[in-house]
Amino acid sequence: MQRWRGLEDVPEDWGRSVVTIGSYDGVHRGHQLIIGRAVERARELGAASVVVTFDPHPSEVVRPGSHPPLLAAHHRRAELMAELGVDALLILPFTTEFSQLSPGDFIRTVLVDALHARAVVEGPNFRFGHKAAGDVEFLSAMGLKYDYEVDVVDLYLTGEAGGGLPFSSSMTRRLVAEGDVAGAREILGRPHRVEGVVVRGAQRGRDLGYPTANVETLPHTAIPADGVYAGWLHVEGEAMPAAISVGTNPTFDGTARTVEAYAIDRVGLDLYGLHVAVDFLAYLRGMEKFDTIDALLERMADDVKRARELVDADGADGATG
Repeated sequence: MQRWRGLEDVPEDWGRSVVTIGSYDGVHRGHQLIIGRAVERARELGAASVVVTFDPHPSEVVRPGSHPPLLAAHHRRAELMAELGVDALLILPFTTEFSQLSPGDFIRTVLVDALHARAVVEGPNFRFGHKAAGDVEFLSAMGLKYDYEVDVVDLYLTGEAGGGLPFSSSMTRRLVAEGDVAGAREILGRPHRVEGVVVRGAQRGRDLGYPTANVETLPHTAIPADGVYAGWLHVEGEAMPAAISVGTNPTFDGTARTVEAYAIDRVGLDLYGLHVAVDFLAYLRGMEKFDTIDALLERMADDVKRARELVDADGADGATG
């Protein structure tokens, strides 16, 4: 899959495209329907499929300070889109100037002049252009002028997650913030992932016999609620069953909120400085303050036992999702 940072990276001889536009944070199951349809339509038309997204998130430019927690970093979204068969990903720098483009100018600049759109695939509530004035009706009307068709896909899946409401990125963020990683997984179609570089912490886990990878997460990461979880620690292509702690280590009067993953039954790992990923499978318990170290150790042993059982029961599918 080709990756372009800005319109100037699009090859001058780029042919006709089937395009879909959106933030696509998380690339959840609803997003997968739209992107999958764009890929399918591109193959039918003998064209290339292109996803257009933005960096930073448009809300941060339109309303500074309102950047939502991110369900997936751009490189992770690119990996997921490539798995769906997308031919090219165009990440547009979302600046104040860009936010001022009218819907018509957006269509001419991005869809027509740069990508030579043959078709555009979107959800029914798609909005674009200055003050989100453009909608699918306007997009369709302009398609008559610029020779592209518009395919509107119903992306609103529902399930148990969120009490039966339509799946969305905002719902997924809420479930993650509440610690409902099982619900988030239903929407995403895979476990929620947190990434970052392993840094040196207080090393209490090592002293207690449970050395953990202290993950310095990427900016704006959607981090699950404080507590203990079962999941996986991904290191250089290997998925290791893990017990994961999110919180401030109240037993030791900690103040910094951390994400720490203990690779179950692994000895001698040296992960400092490595970029790792942590997948959250299941919530085990809330964060607690223990009166004694022995009480903490007893609970940690139980956490590891339960995490091992849950990961083993889930099998390899979760580790590769």
